[in-house]
Amino acid sequence: MTRWGLIGASTIAREWVIGAIRANSGEVAAVMSSDAARGAAYTAENGIARSTTSLDEIVSDPDIDAVYISTTNELHREQAVAAARAGKHVLCEKPLATRLEDAIAMRDEAAKTGVVMATNHHLRNAATHRAMRAAIAEGRIGRPLAARVFHAVYLPEHLQGWRLQRADAGGGVILDITVHDLDTLRFVLGEDPEEVIAFAQSGGMSAEGIEDGVMGTFRFRSGLIAQFHDAFTIRYARTGFEVHGTEGSLIASDCMTQRAVGDVVLRNEEGQAPIEIDRVGLYERGVARFHAAIAGKGEPAATLEDGIWSLASGLAALQSTRTGRAVRIDPKL
Repeated sequence: MTRWGLIGASTIAREWVIGAIRANSGEVAAVMSSDAARGAAYTAENGIARSTTSLDEIVSDPDIDAVYISTTNELHREQAVAAARAGKHVLCEKPLATRLEDAIAMRDEAAKTGVVMATNHHLRNAATHRAMRAAIAEGRIGRPLAARVFHAVYLPEHLQGWRLQRADAGGGVILDITVHDLDTLRFVLGEDPEEVIAFAQSGGMSAEGIEDGVMGTFRFRSGLIAQFHDAFTIRYARTGFEVHGTEGSLIASDCMTQRAVGDVVLRNEEGQAPIEIDRVGLYERGVARFHAAIAGKGEPAATLEDGIWSLASGLAALQSTRTGRAVRIDPKL
């Protein structure tokens, strides 16, 4: 059994990750929160044995094998490095950090200590996206030429807070959502981006200087171009992901979500046909892959290198919104 400590008494852990750990025969042994009262309430609400306000206490606990980090983004480096030095495996929320050098330092510490450290990019675990990746690899749409991602949603009130107010914590839609788009594109297409151009929007929800909407285009090494539209302000749009090739198109709907929903169809000269997919939970699949990696059986669903790519791409998109120019993407791997 893998025993987990939660670093951060977060909504995402409560709604998704705790259940995924338990569904994979893991145990959540403790939670760390900077607020003692919040931590105590969180343990009671979620059936966790104990809470602490001390990072050192949770990473040095001999009863904990792995930690899940879901604090605000500027704290990730310190927490991940401390956990790795204590011999704990680490599953860290995206973005890995607010600066590329911090994410690289996390990777280097994992390599030095030999722990498994991974990025929680859950969307690559979606059945829709795995089906699209397989179809492209099988040549079912010929050579991919273009893609589109629709990920404009309305950020629920209970999630707003720092995402709309704190640039220092990685607030704004680009580091929260666009990084997911890029990771999903890399996973499905099997290639890396070269540059990005983007235009940001302040639609009235966020503090001054923090974007709550963005549109842009990534250019990939093969020449494929991919549009993206991300927002915290759009109440009624559907999400979707499309890849168009020389011999066909893959159209996924309602797929940029934490839930195991959505559908994919293949359109080509023969018409349109659905692609069969499973409904395994995204976080359940991700935790299963992480547990297997700890046991020496393969890699996590999203490695630290994947997280570094998405962070580098998000930071490049942010730079583009400020300069009005296309920006090269360099993950410095």
